[in-house]
Amino acid sequence: MPLQVGWCGSLFFVQILVDYRPALRERTGVGELMHNYVCAYTRQPEASLDEVSIFTSSWKDRPDPNAIAELGARVIDLKIPVRVLNYLWHRREWPPIERLAGTVDVVHAAHPLLIPSQQAAQVITVHDLFFLDKPESTTDEIRRDYSNLIRKHVLKAHAIVTPSFYTAELVTRTFGVMADRVHVCPPGPPTWKNLGQTPNQPSNGYVLFVGTLEPRKNLHLLLDAYERLLNRGLVVTPLVIAGRKTKKSIDLLNRLKSPPLIGNVNYLGYVASTQREQLYAGAKTLVIPSHDEGFGMPALEAMSAGVPVIAADRGALPEVLGNAGPLIQPNDAEDLANALLKMLTDATFAKKCAERGLTRATKFSWDQSAQLLRRTYKHALKNRLEARARS
Repeated sequence: MPLQVGWCGSLFFVQILVDYRPALRERTGVGELMHNYVCAYTRQPEASLDEVSIFTSSWKDRPDPNAIAELGARVIDLKIPVRVLNYLWHRREWPPIERLAGTVDVVHAAHPLLIPSQQAAQVITVHDLFFLDKPESTTDEIRRDYSNLIRKHVLKAHAIVTPSFYTAELVTRTFGVMADRVHVCPPGPPTWKNLGQTPNQPSNGYVLFVGTLEPRKNLHLLLDAYERLLNRGLVVTPLVIAGRKTKKSIDLLNRLKSPPLIGNVNYLGYVASTQREQLYAGAKTLVIPSHDEGFGMPALEAMSAGVPVIAADRGALPEVLGNAGPLIQPNDAEDLANALLKMLTDATFAKKCAERGLTRATKFSWDQSAQLLRRTYKHALKNRLEARARS
């Protein structure tokens, strides 16, 4: 069956299916990215002729009606356990997406492994490659499948989406893939109604950390630095931690129950996007001490809200932050302690960082990201057609 692709005048239209499964439950970085990719794409006038569908599968979780209402996309929701489908797709390369969702021109995977297809152009998303450097810090499925299969899938993909130039360069260098197969589609700022127009300087605020409690996020470094300031009597500002806990966060959470952290740290658990605007409104600074980030969405959220950011000099964080805040070494607690102390005690410095962050945040746009994504799909289809012509 030929690809159902067409042009209407100068308009290009196509049937697109996006893997929405990471956004089914608590939307963390990948889920937020895929949700907003779809929202932004369907808002584009040029995409008005496209048929955009989202694909979800879970045994017990169903799409949130409120989230679906934002998407402007058709929903294909199957009652298949995620782990079962991932095993079949990754290890058996079956069933093809057409067996589950019908005719598709482009299938966009939310992760770096392909979704099998008979006819569709295959697009993957590579957020980072930390799982290659530190496989022991990842989940069993990622350790089993991603590390072993990613090279094959990257080289086979018709297009590769990355959220940053850092990750794009890493993909081309690590796997030798042609640079024109890799497309940078950075996220845009949050779509909150009351984004900060001026620096956020609450009189009784807190130090904020936002992110999943996993080893890559390096929260232990922030606790080490914060403990140093507490022990020296240099800080009375509380620390607030917002993020989903994991199996690997037990020791970290137990640490919060012991002096000097007990009574000074408030762990909120996962905080949804709709509630994070209020969370940032009370923050004096956001700290991102990660060992690696493919983008670092909390940095853009904070800058958009007028909150100054302290980030590790790793991954895509320098690319996202620019000159808007200090960069620290992710293995140096004293470096972070000094940066925290300056941010909390030097109001002029904090305001300057916040102002630069507000300016920096305007460089990112979901509309621009959607246009880049549309271009990516066109390239994927072109590469797919050329591959079929050669076979």
